[in-house]
Amino acid sequence: MRMKVVIPLAGLGTRLRPQTYTRPKPLVELAGKPLLGHILDRLAPLPIEELIFITGYLGDQIEAYVATNYDLNASYVEQAEQLGQAHAIQLARDHLSGPTFIVFADTIFETDIDKLKSVQSDGVLYVHEVDDPRRFGVAVTEGQYITRLVEKPETPVSNLALVGLYYFTDGQQLISAIDALIESGHQTKGEYFIADAIQIMIDRGAKLETQTIDVWLDCGTPEALLDTNRYLLGTYEQQPCSFPGTSVLPPVYVADGANVENSVIGPYVSLGRGANVSGSIVRDSILGEGCSVENEALTGSIIGNRARVRGVYNTLNVGDTSYINLGAPED
Repeated sequence: MRMKVVIPLAGLGTRLRPQTYTRPKPLVELAGKPLLGHILDRLAPLPIEELIFITGYLGDQIEAYVATNYDLNASYVEQAEQLGQAHAIQLARDHLSGPTFIVFADTIFETDIDKLKSVQSDGVLYVHEVDDPRRFGVAVTEGQYITRLVEKPETPVSNLALVGLYYFTDGQQLISAIDALIESGHQTKGEYFIADAIQIMIDRGAKLETQTIDVWLDCGTPEALLDTNRYLLGTYEQQPCSFPGTSVLPPVYVADGANVENSVIGPYVSLGRGANVSGSIVRDSILGEGCSVENEALTGSIIGNRARVRGVYNTLNVGDTSYINLGAPED
């Protein structure tokens, strides 16, 4: 069984600014590679016939990254207007037939994805059990199948939060439901949501199951990105590294070409390729490619590519190519 995989990537990633002013959210790095790379690695066990990326803002960067790092049968569809998830998927209609997997690229997940190869129903919606379902869209089940989807319920009708992974044995079933949704004009805050299209499928008699996943990590905010970075670093085998006058406290990720001297690094630090750290203490932070941190103490910080930071104790979220001098004398 071969399947189509659709990854919508057209969002602006406003909650991750300033990191997303110069690159799309899926290319923001953590634990040594972009978010999109972590997701594509998790899809590797599937028999993928075609991978369709729905791009928008800075979509050329997505194409360049995929072409450079992966050997995939990839297609690209542009969503020029931000009309929501369902609208984005509708744009890929000509690519979708047979088994179709929709994967939203703002979360890291861990699950036995091989189970998709043996699905006998009309599809599977992946869910995660949460303590407070009022913050999420949830699936209500009766027996084996889903009866309805509820967005941010005020009363606890279900604790099965939708995580952004949707599998359908026939992608055209979903496209037909999206067509009906858009024709009806039913929007939420000006956008067409995939949950509303899936509800149309259920109302038409589609038999959809849930699959619970244990690990579901958001990457949509700086705080969530750092939390996910900590999780990923904690799961990777650590490679020994040493630098002059420096203490390295694992887990850390240090890319090729990074240079550290007279510093303390870690725990939970990712250093990008060519990053330079001198006379500093850095923990629980992500430092981008080619950035420079000097005479600084950072915790819970994100420093963009080629940014420069000099100064004193701080928590920072610095975009690409910025220069921050917090009290250190100029050369």
